Amino acid sequence: MHVIQTPNAPAAIGPYSQAMVTGDLLFTSGQIPLRVDGTLNDGDIVVQTTQVLANLKAVIEAAGANLNKVVKTTVFLKNLDDFVAMNKVYGDIFGSHTPARSTVQVAKLPRDVLVEIEAIVSLT
Repeated sequence: MHVIQTPNAPAAIGPYSQAMVTGDLLFTSGQIPLRVDGTLNDGDIVVQTTQVLANLKAVIEAAGANLNKVVKTTVFLKNLDDFVAMNKVYGDIFGSHTPARSTVQVAKLPRDVLVEIEAIVSLT
């Protein structure tokens, strides 16, 4: 098992890693819409989802993979009414690759953001 750490995504804001590799799998921590410098990109759901997926991509690439290797994502939304707009950005970024996904509404996310996404990625 080893830690993935990249300066191309925001540093963890607590006692956790950006991602962990075990065997042939990468498990990312949830990414929120922080910029690399740690400031919040606090736009609407489209802006926040775009930032979150850019962060996720940077972490995945640091492990030597890419978005086409994502097996499963979990999307946490502050409000499921944002699903359609989030899903449009998500679909545009993932393209024809459609990993398994769960999406849930949660009461509150870190820094009161609108979206957080985590992923499981194949490294083979």
